[in-house]
Formats: sequence, C-alpha cells, structure tokens
Amino acid sequence: MDLTFAVQPNNMTIHKEGYKSIAIATLVFALLNILSFFFISAALPWLSWLILVATFGLLLFILSFFRIPNRNMTFGDNKVICPADGKVVVIEEIHDTEYFNGPRLQVSIFMSPANVHVNRNPVTGDVVYSKYHKGKYLVAWHPKSSTENERHSVVLKRGNTEILVKQIAGALAKRIVNYLQPGMKVKQNDELGFIKFGSRVDVLLPVGTAVDVKLDQMVQGGVTVLATL
Repeated sequence: MDLTFAVQPNNMTIHKEGYKSIAIATLVFALLNILSFFFISAALPWLSWLILVATFGLLLFILSFFRIPNRNMTFGDNKVICPADGKVVVIEEIHDTEYFNGPRLQVSIFMSPANVHVNRNPVTGDVVYSKYHKGKYLVAWHPKSSTENERHSVVLKRGNTEILVKQIAGALAKRIVNYLQPGMKVKQNDELGFIKFGSRVDVLLPVGTAVDVKLDQMVQGGVTVLATL
C-alpha cells in the first residue's frame, strides 16, 4: 500500500488568518477589564470578576479557533486525504452542475466552531479551476448549502482524475479564504485555505471511488484517509 506518514516539524502555532481577530479580541479584553477595574470593582467586585472570567474565556476561544496543531500527516499517491476537520455528514451521489455537469460522489464534512479550521489539499496535483461564488448563509448542514451558500470551489487534477473541493460558508462563517489559482501545482496536505467560525467542506469524487469514511465519523484534516482512487 502506497501510504506514508510525516510529522509536522513545528509545535502548535496560530494561523496567519487569526492575527487580526486575535489582536482585536486582546484589545477588547484589555479595555473591558480596565474599565471594569476602575468603575465596577469597588462597588460590585463579583461582577468585575465575572467580566474578567467571561472575556478571558472568549479570548481563549479565539486563540483556540485559529490553532494549527502538530500532527502526523498521512500521504499516499492513490489516497484522498480529508481536507478539513469535523464530522462526515453526507456521502451520496449527486449531479454536479458547476464544473463536471454530470454525476459525482459527494462527501461532506461539517466543521463546528471548535474544530481546527485550516483546509488542506486532499491530493497532489494541478489546480485547473478556482472560483468564488456569492450566496446565502444557510446553516452548513442544510442540503441546499452546497449550491446556495457563499462558497469557493477548486478542482485539483491528478493524472486523469479531477477532484473538486468546495469551501462553504455557514450561518456564522462569513469569510472564506482560498489560496489556489489555476495553473498552480500543489502538494497533498499543504494549505488550501481557511474558513472562519464554523462551516462545511464538500469533496466531489469520481463515481465508484472507494470511500474510507462513514457517516457521522469524526475526521482530521491531513490525517484521515477520505477515499482511495
């Protein structure tokens, strides 16, 4: 079996997409607690402590959201690796009208706000399609979110096989970041993009592809084998 593993050389880091959000959250944390100390703590110390604990918890959540943990990455020439963390919510054959204009096997991963939100290339290949679509902000598990929500689709070509990866915004996710452009050559598990605050990623595979995950299974981006080509 052509399957290898590699450990990321760095410890857990903060993703670059989080720098601005973390800076704002830190500023708000400091400002609220300074005001609380001067105007509330003497009369209502319990309220001042409550504000401190609540704002510190929110700051920790923001830091956690943009984390990139150290992981044992999985690589394989004939393997499609999960592009995102989360739970598998769809495995079904669909008719794609965006790129293939034909039947494809769709596997969808729902990403909660608690998941790692960096998205990764499921295969090594050439970027042959990259397009952003404006849209709605239906909840990410809604059946129509794949075609009606704000989204960004890319197609990676490996040999004669083309795989579409679709980043989909949800009710909370209002910003999709995608780093790929047509003509680029990308490596398996390198960063594809990032979605802020909960979302969904669809992978469209050739019909008949052997899927290695099950419905409701929790998966890890860059680690879990999604399918075998």
